[in-house]
Amino acid sequence: MTILNSTEYYICMINEKRNFLPLSHREYKDRLFKAIFGRDTEESKRWRLELYNALNDSHYTDPDALKVNTIENVIYITMHNDISFLIDDQMVLYEQQSSCNKNMPLRGFLYFSQLYQEYLTENKKDPCRNGEIKIPTPKFIVFYNGLKNLPDEFSMKLSDSFMQEDKTGAYEWTAFVKNINKNHDQALQKKCEPLYHYSKFVDMVRTNLKKGMNDYEAINKAVDEAIKANLLDGFFKRQKAEVVGMILTEFNQEIYEENVREDGYLEGYDDGRTEKAVEAAENFLREGDSAEKVARCTGLPLEKVQELAKSISIRS
Repeated sequence: MTILNSTEYYICMINEKRNFLPLSHREYKDRLFKAIFGRDTEESKRWRLELYNALNDSHYTDPDALKVNTIENVIYITMHNDISFLIDDQMVLYEQQSSCNKNMPLRGFLYFSQLYQEYLTENKKDPCRNGEIKIPTPKFIVFYNGLKNLPDEFSMKLSDSFMQEDKTGAYEWTAFVKNINKNHDQALQKKCEPLYHYSKFVDMVRTNLKKGMNDYEAINKAVDEAIKANLLDGFFKRQKAEVVGMILTEFNQEIYEENVREDGYLEGYDDGRTEKAVEAAENFLREGDSAEKVARCTGLPLEKVQELAKSISIRS
């Protein structure tokens, strides 16, 4: 079983209506979805199996039946560590997206080309030799929880991106999209309680934001509500600081991508992009978190966090 690694966390600054973010900083920590369903903990294994069973109407009971793989640096830096695994001669890849990107089928196509290469190498199979090689059946599912009002489920095909239209269907790759926002695909969420809890928490954050709270207040209040409701069996209580960091990242990324689509280009950035990271770090420190943990959750250098801790201590 492979442990999903975290990547560099970023906070992007919101300046007027745009987020300014340098391309070199478009790396960020595991999304909350991956932290819930893609880790090597016993609870994550159990939740991952529940999700698989809900999607396939299956009844597997052994969480270790899912052999997890990870994908690093595929196409875009922001696609680190998507969840893929083998079961029943299927190669399954789950990806969570907060934007409806028309390149999903192309990304899936490239993801699986890498996964198949790894599969052939691991099983010592050479496609250049005679003899048919059997490979696992692919299945690419994208869990969408962005702001657009989209159907409960729909598919996106690679052929839609072809420069020259092809109606033969001979060269196709499909991304199956599941809308997991509140009040969408309720049958699936009913069958998978961890997915329902995840969607409920995301909706809590958005509801708080609509009430006029800033990012940090909205997320902290949602985490406190999730702890009170015992969502995900106490996960939010055990991982509070990390969850706040991940969601700050995810919502800033969501806004950033939406603005880039609306503007059609990235205007640039300024040094103020770290302001939110500093604000979050100060709040974490006031709650008693260690400088090392705060640096890990916000992406700020440890030295910077230690300076903030001294400053807070002096002011208090």
